[in-house]
Amino acid sequence: MDRGDGTLAMTAHVLIVAGSDSSGGAGIVRDVETIAEIGARTCLAVTAVTVQTHEAVKQVEPMPAALVARQMRAALSANPVAAVKIGMLGVAATVEAVAGVLADHPALPAVLDPVLAATSGGSLLADDALAALRESLMPLCLLVTPNIPELAALTGSAPAKDEADLICQGGMLLAAGMPALLVKGGHAAENRATDLLLRLDLPPLRFDAPRLHATMRGTGCMLSSAIAAHLALGEDLEESVWRAKSFVFDKLGSAG
Repeated sequence: MDRGDGTLAMTAHVLIVAGSDSSGGAGIVRDVETIAEIGARTCLAVTAVTVQTHEAVKQVEPMPAALVARQMRAALSANPVAAVKIGMLGVAATVEAVAGVLADHPALPAVLDPVLAATSGGSLLADDALAALRESLMPLCLLVTPNIPELAALTGSAPAKDEADLICQGGMLLAAGMPALLVKGGHAAENRATDLLLRLDLPPLRFDAPRLHATMRGTGCMLSSAIAAHLALGEDLEESVWRAKSFVFDKLGSAG
């Protein structure tokens, strides 16, 4: 509650740039829940309105790219934004608009979850937006969090078969200017869920946990939002990833 002394207003904010999910299972709803639970506040730039159930994406209506940029600039002017979480962008024009805003705030850490498709299989990024995502936006983000299929799509490769493939594909993106990648291991077949933090000229850092068999939508949104929240609260990148990974693991454990 605002005590009248400005304390609440000065709480670190995470700017969420993402699409809606009418089912509540992913997207902005999941982002806000996660960030609030960790202890930061949120402000929003809505990129698209979707009609979704837990089983299917039925309709996607992108917001005009200029409107997305204006939402971001308004949120940044109104609040002490300390990190940005970027999710679904939908179309190339929106990717470029978001990149334009971030370019004006180079010190602001941004975490990009490159949402290419919904868990149910529906496409959430136009084909012509992939190059814009890779070339214009990803180099401006502190961290990009692809899963194994997304990493393959971003590099034009077949899905990685092992850790060596993941490191090779990740290295392609790092060499093209990405500051850091967290490759999520949830789509791998092993009994452990190992995420790899990849940075140029540093050895891979492994974030390992037992594989849980619970099913939950929106875990990618949850992980990237949790990382952004911890960054906003002053943690460094490695600590933010550790804490976020633990947060998601605990949520999956309770869901099971």
